[in-house]
Amino acid sequence: MDYLPIFIAVTAAAVVIQAGILVAMYLAVRQTAARMETLATEVRTKVLPAAEVVHSMLVDFRPHLDTLVTNVSESSTMVRAQIERLDATVSDAIDRARLQVIRADELLNRSLDRVESTTDLLHKTVLSPVRQLSGLVQGITAGLEFLIGTRRRNRNGVSVPQDEMFI
Repeated sequence: MDYLPIFIAVTAAAVVIQAGILVAMYLAVRQTAARMETLATEVRTKVLPAAEVVHSMLVDFRPHLDTLVTNVSESSTMVRAQIERLDATVSDAIDRARLQVIRADELLNRSLDRVESTTDLLHKTVLSPVRQLSGLVQGITAGLEFLIGTRRRNRNGVSVPQDEMFI
């Protein structure tokens, strides 16, 4: 049996199939190229003029933007300087307030120490002698009451013990 005509027929069919695939690829690439060309045309007609407008706006606004940036930079420098001055002023005020609080604390401590020493001196010089004198007067009074009380009891003849008076 002769296989050569079968191999030739199979090879011919493969070549025809490959040719069909190549023609289909060519048509697909041509359609894609046409779409890309349409898209490129739309980009040229719609996007490029807008980009040119944006570019011209940027060119027109550039001096204004430069001025704005310069003004913001100068303003931030001035604000920084003012904040530094404010910080120095507040720090100075806080330091002064701290010193005044320390002085007030020392004054209060000295005053309390003087009040305490004056109170001690008052107790020693005035109250102690008054207490001693009061004790002496109470002792004399108790002695006199005892002496006077004894005479009264002897006159009446009845002596009432102190403990029985409250029963």
